[in-house]
Amino acid sequence: MQLKKMPRRKRLSAGRAPLILFLCQMISALDVPLDLVQPPTITQQSPKDYIIDPRENIVIQCEAKGKPPPSFSWTRNGTHFDIDKDPLVTMKPGSGTLTINIMSEGKAETYEGVYQCTARNERGAAISNNIVVRPSRSPLWTKEKLEPIILRNGQSLILPCRPPLGLPPPIIFWMDNSFQRLPQSERVSQGLNGDLYFSNVLPEDTREDYICYARFNHTQTIQQKQPISVKVISVDELNDTVAANLNDTEFYSAKSNRERPPTFLTPEGNASHKEELRGNVLSLECIAEGLPTPIIYWIKEDGTLPINRTFYRNFKKTLQIIQVSEADSGNYQCIAKNPLGAIHHTISVTVKAAPYWIMAPQNLVLSPGEDGRLTCGANGSPKPRISWLLNGVPVEIAPDDPSRKIDGDTIIFSNVQERSSAVYQCNASNEYGYLLANAFVNVLAEPPRILTSANTLYQVIADRPALLDCAFFGSPLPTIEWFKGAKGSALREDIYVLHENGTLEIPVAQKDSTGTYTCVARNKLGMAKNEVHLEIKDATRIIKQPEYAVMQRGGTVSFECKVKHDHTLIPTITWLKDNGELPNDGRFTVDKDHLVVADVRDDDGGTYTCVANTTLDNVSASAVLSVVAPTPTPAPIYDVPNPPFDLELTDQLDKSVQLSWTPGSDNNSPITKFIIEYEDAMHEAGLWHLQTEVSGMQTTAQLKLSPYVNYSFRVMAVNSLGRSLPSEASEQYLTKAAEPDTNPTAVEGLGSEPDNLVITWKPLNGFESNGPGLQYKVSWRQKDGDDEWTSVVVANVSKYIVSGTPTFVPYLIKVQALNDVGFAPEPAVVMGHSGEDLPMVAPGNVHVNVVNSTLAEVHWDPVPLKSIRGHLQGYRIYYWKAQSSSKRNRRHLEKKILTFQGSKTHGMLPGLEPFSHYTLNVRVVNGKGEGPASPDRVFNTPEGVPSAPSSLKIVNPTLDSLTLEWDPPSRPNGILTEYTLKYQPINSTHELGPLVDLKIPANKTRWTLKNLNFSTRYKFYFYAQTAAGSGSQITEEAVTAVDEAMASRQVDIATQGWFIGLMCAVALLILILLIVCFIRRNKGGKYPVKEKEDAHADPEIQPMKEDDGTFGEYSDAEDHKPLKKGSRTPSDRTVKKEDSDDSLVDYGEGVNGQFNEDGSFIGQYSGKKEKEPAEGNESSEAPSPVNAMNSFV
Repeated sequence: MQLKKMPRRKRLSAGRAPLILFLCQMISALDVPLDLVQPPTITQQSPKDYIIDPRENIVIQCEAKGKPPPSFSWTRNGTHFDIDKDPLVTMKPGSGTLTINIMSEGKAETYEGVYQCTARNERGAAISNNIVVRPSRSPLWTKEKLEPIILRNGQSLILPCRPPLGLPPPIIFWMDNSFQRLPQSERVSQGLNGDLYFSNVLPEDTREDYICYARFNHTQTIQQKQPISVKVISVDELNDTVAANLNDTEFYSAKSNRERPPTFLTPEGNASHKEELRGNVLSLECIAEGLPTPIIYWIKEDGTLPINRTFYRNFKKTLQIIQVSEADSGNYQCIAKNPLGAIHHTISVTVKAAPYWIMAPQNLVLSPGEDGRLTCGANGSPKPRISWLLNGVPVEIAPDDPSRKIDGDTIIFSNVQERSSAVYQCNASNEYGYLLANAFVNVLAEPPRILTSANTLYQVIADRPALLDCAFFGSPLPTIEWFKGAKGSALREDIYVLHENGTLEIPVAQKDSTGTYTCVARNKLGMAKNEVHLEIKDATRIIKQPEYAVMQRGGTVSFECKVKHDHTLIPTITWLKDNGELPNDGRFTVDKDHLVVADVRDDDGGTYTCVANTTLDNVSASAVLSVVAPTPTPAPIYDVPNPPFDLELTDQLDKSVQLSWTPGSDNNSPITKFIIEYEDAMHEAGLWHLQTEVSGMQTTAQLKLSPYVNYSFRVMAVNSLGRSLPSEASEQYLTKAAEPDTNPTAVEGLGSEPDNLVITWKPLNGFESNGPGLQYKVSWRQKDGDDEWTSVVVANVSKYIVSGTPTFVPYLIKVQALNDVGFAPEPAVVMGHSGEDLPMVAPGNVHVNVVNSTLAEVHWDPVPLKSIRGHLQGYRIYYWKAQSSSKRNRRHLEKKILTFQGSKTHGMLPGLEPFSHYTLNVRVVNGKGEGPASPDRVFNTPEGVPSAPSSLKIVNPTLDSLTLEWDPPSRPNGILTEYTLKYQPINSTHELGPLVDLKIPANKTRWTLKNLNFSTRYKFYFYAQTAAGSGSQITEEAVTAVDEAMASRQVDIATQGWFIGLMCAVALLILILLIVCFIRRNKGGKYPVKEKEDAHADPEIQPMKEDDGTFGEYSDAEDHKPLKKGSRTPSDRTVKKEDSDDSLVDYGEGVNGQFNEDGSFIGQYSGKKEKEPAEGNESSEAPSPVNAMNSFV
């Protein structure tokens, strides 16, 4: 299938299967060959908002394609538009485009309305957007008498413009009688509403011809307001005689000409709100008065202004953010400051969004029996509502199709047949607009066909990508396979990339890539193939480039450019000057390899470029020519355009006006578009909104208007460098009041009490009211009854409460807007419910299935819907453990609750305790609360494995026995059958000996092990058992007592003379070393740890204990045992502290401080393996002087 855009690439690596592409069945944006049967597709239509020139014939476009060719029909304002009955209306043959001949007779206003085109053939019907046709209008300026304005020097002043409203709105600007634009500055500027603001006046502001002009583009006319006279006088000129002559004038005397801090002329107050649509231009304005003239600054609270999208206009009085998005919502603050003070105004900005596509539905081609789907992904703020139409008819009332299933924004097709062919329309809408997209489902059975021309020759430069096309079509979707060479060998190398549209890519083409390539397309209905040819050419290169040259005036300069190229390609050499053509001057001559410039002048200086072009590539090289002593030429000024002017409103109708304007200078960058904005002086004075954008070639625009709005317009020009300042505002145009166009949205009916119905809605804003006296007609009736509608008219509120309603009854509700002119269109009917009450009935047939010792499954019958008396929220299970099955622990536990959402009739209870007695009941829950409980059901959980014994202690160690004491498991989870004790010895290198397994009756809590080895460490593993199995184990370690006879013999050896002499020699050597260190320390002064040394003597030089003649224990690094005094561990498994405080422990981090053999500090060996031992069981091998000696030697 031919794809309109390049999809994701697929790369084939060496050694894999032949180069075959299996494409997904749902390929977007595909083209069906026009010779095949296919539903209609709209190819061209007029814009949604279509403002016409009432002086020209009306042309409403509608073009479509299809096979067979579609027929066309139109609706106008929702009803069939019979073209044959109107002699002024004709339809273009073979097309749906309408031409309405109003130039000969008739009026454009007669044909205002909403038009929609339908293109239909035997495969389906496609529809256009709703095209709103309105003629442009240019109303006249209201005549008024303007009194002269006299004020003192330094006062502030606002000159109102208030132009007539038109369609499109006019462009406003201020000029004098000579049509000269009035100068503007930080002190004097035109606001977004078109008014002229003076922060303070000066004597030079005195003049009699302040004139506001409005330009209406459709009529190319400019209208002007009556001139306003302003006179600025000093205080000295105010004498009694002059003052007596000013009785009939407007005299501003509130403020003197003394300096004063800023105050805002617009907007008013400390805060205001602004709402803008996503993608539009956000314009915020602050204009202040004060003396000296205030300066305006802008910040965004809790954020920064977006770079590249923020612009300041009107001397920073206007902040504009283009392409505004939801992220731009927030509080913006404008600050007006002069030397006397500063004030600020906060504008709260909310960005909404009309619907926009995330993924528009695409045409779908399927073969009979295949599956597929159409997806309509749209977003907006608020979230748009998605609705589907089938051949222009809501899918809800369209004929049923078993192959179609609608799931929200997706339609799923399965096992489609030819009758499933149709055109589907997706409509995404919210209060700010709508999107409409047509997408057809075309069910075809078609063998493959290759759409690329046969024997196409591709020529590519070496080392560049080569793309060989194989456009194809078929249904079912064909697979694509490429071959190279006459022998038809399949492509297997990893240098190829195959795209989903069938194109074969060679990322880096080489000379050996030359050859014939065959593309083969296959499906179950047949096969098609096509041959193309690839030639690889040498790249064009410049081997001799032009060089930089300096030449005096009148001299001759030559630039050389030699090119090497493929012999089959013919290059052309072109010379450029400053990226443009060479001057048409005989002084410039070009031969094969050279450019010669004779009689060089100053303006010949610049960059000369040699460009070598072939049909496949081009290369270039440049050189600069500097002419000595050139005459400087001012560089052209490139800038944003100057603002448009001469705004004029013409063709002023109730709902449209034509705006015309004169473009300002483009400053050497062509104008690409004009942005038109409007201000509603009645409802949102000072706030400018985007009206429309038009091409940079236009100077008129037909603008759509709303009723009862005081419009003024302004225009900004845009070029590649940015947008201009806004033009002066057009004259104001007040549209007539009319009945509301829309009704309130978000209509809901929900009861707050069992006997009421609360109807709420989102009110219309002032712009939507279309006139004064906005009210709402609220109507309701029971959905399933025959009652007439009950209605009441309420003021401009957003809620109405209906009392005395039955409990939880469906109601039909509608809310219609009206004003002093009339009613809005008939509103949509929505369904609500009166208030809920508590359910009346409990779930029945509750029964429990115990799955295992900790899990049970509960089943129940659903409660009848009528007895729920509200929206079903779900079912709630209350359950609690009453007592253990052994009846030894009877206590009532806290109830637990599990809620199951929706209409489920079963649920699982996890986390139960084994061997327990449980009770439960079930209740139904609605929006009001819970119903009555079902009768209690009881069940028992089976036995489980027990927890570990609560404690394990080793007491009374002897030479050959140890006694174990324990507490039973805290959670037996059943009836204990026995205990299992396993133990094994641990030698001095921490290796484990043989394991002994011992069974102990369940009623025991104490056991003595005999016939153990003396002075030996043992490790114990202990756990309980029930009928369900073994529980968790607890571990502990202990040491049998030391043989006293052997210890005595060891002491005798330790008291031998040779041993005592050796120890004395060591002590003497240590004393000498300490004396040397003490002398050296005194020479160098005290060092930081002296105080600690004074408090703790070095453990290395502790003397022998004189009372028993033994040394302190030496701890081997392999043993990892605590270094303590040589005392035996008491039988209660605790270590007593000696009277002396000279312990190495004092230098460590608590009792775990130890030293290694090299004197480094290490942690105490704790003997902890699988689990933490019970408190008081930290045992170590009994130390002795003999052990220390044995370790030393």
